Amino acid sequence: MEPDRKVGNRRRRDARSSDDLAESTTPVDANTALDELGASTSARQPARTSPPPAQEQNERKQAHSAPAARNNTRNRILTVPNMLSFARIGMVPLFLWLGLGPQHHEPAIAVPIISGITDYLDGKIARSTGQVTALGALLDPIADRLFILAAVVGLTLRDVIPWWLAVLLVSRDVIVVALVPILRTRGFSSLPVHFLGKAATAVLLYAFPLLLLGDGYTALANLARVFGWAFTVWGVALYWWAGILYFVQLRHVIKTMPKVGRR
Repeated sequence: MEPDRKVGNRRRRDARSSDDLAESTTPVDANTALDELGASTSARQPARTSPPPAQEQNERKQAHSAPAARNNTRNRILTVPNMLSFARIGMVPLFLWLGLGPQHHEPAIAVPIISGITDYLDGKIARSTGQVTALGALLDPIADRLFILAAVVGLTLRDVIPWWLAVLLVSRDVIVVALVPILRTRGFSSLPVHFLGKAATAVLLYAFPLLLLGDGYTALANLARVFGWAFTVWGVALYWWAGILYFVQLRHVIKTMPKVGRR
């Protein structure tokens, strides 16, 4: 009868479809497909080979020689930034002589300007060319402090600034220098120069030439005196603020770093 034939046909079709599905998902076919995929992938990828012994030895030599090269650069003396720092130190007696001897204001003002340019150049060249040395890190703050000391002495002897201001500036440097023996007990020769200290030095090196130019009675001298004292007050405040930060750094070094034994 017709309904029975339809049911029978459906049952036969379902049986065939289930047999086909069983044939398509047999484990043998899946494993074979995975084997073929793995073989084709390994054929496309080149085999990795270890470097030859000679190349490996060269790489090891380069790795060991890199720290030695950095140490050699660190210990160099005759570099362009160091020569600029030595030139800045040599300008200090020239500035003092021009301010106290013949009292030529224009050349005396030009000396700190040239010193500031060389201060910028030696740091720029050292960082861009990799000529950062231990001597350069020591010469840079020494040159700054010598210039400030020379300016303070010259302006005080010429009665441009009062003696108490000179004592205020010099005493800050004396305190910072007195911290060096304590730093040496922790293996440091000096504290790193931070931005505030450099900014204070730059402001003072602007202030002192203006005060020197303001030693007169002309309209230009009066204007230079006003700006010079404004820079001086600002510079002294920053100078002592930087000194307080150095003291905070020293306390941190003492608390965190062990003492270094004497050699």
